Amino acid sequence: MVSSTIILVFCLVTFAVIHSFLASLPFKRFIMQILGSRVETLFRPVYSLIALITILPLIYLLYKNPGPIFYIVPSPWRWFMVGGQLIGAIIGARGLMDAPHRFKISGQLSAPNTPEAGSLDIRGIYRWIRDPFLLSGLIIIWLTPFMTFNLLIIYILSTIYIYLGSLHVEKRLLSRFGDEYREYQKKVHRIIPHFGGDY
Repeated sequence: MVSSTIILVFCLVTFAVIHSFLASLPFKRFIMQILGSRVETLFRPVYSLIALITILPLIYLLYKNPGPIFYIVPSPWRWFMVGGQLIGAIIGARGLMDAPHRFKISGQLSAPNTPEAGSLDIRGIYRWIRDPFLLSGLIIIWLTPFMTFNLLIIYILSTIYIYLGSLHVEKRLLSRFGDEYREYQKKVHRIIPHFGGDY
């Protein structure tokens, strides 16, 4: 069992390294030099496809080697958990739909506080939460209606990775939008939705 856990952790670390490298600004700058403006339409689907391909071995190995079972939530409670996971998926989808300008590579690579960087432009779900992807990921992970030893190890490491990724994204947004983002941080929580305020 120890060897299967080590292999699973290796698969997760490999995924995280590839995922982080492809999301890095130096790599995006390199791709922008090669593809020019076409990168805006090509990067997201290719990035998502690579993420899917690199996570599939981990999913397969978890399926084949789940480890000892800790619990299985019985009906009807499991369906409440699955419903919560669906809500988590919707939160993540809204995060993509409500801030397409944040994901434009040309804006990410531009100098801070320039017309190319754009404005923060708070809309949709971002009026209530700064990082819907962090919330979405945690909901989907921890509302799984069963738990095994290997799944728990992967979920703990994934939670750490998602959290650190969220901190990195916040740092990027601060660099890009400066005081505008600092004011936004004071008014809107990063992970706990807050239905009120100026946004």
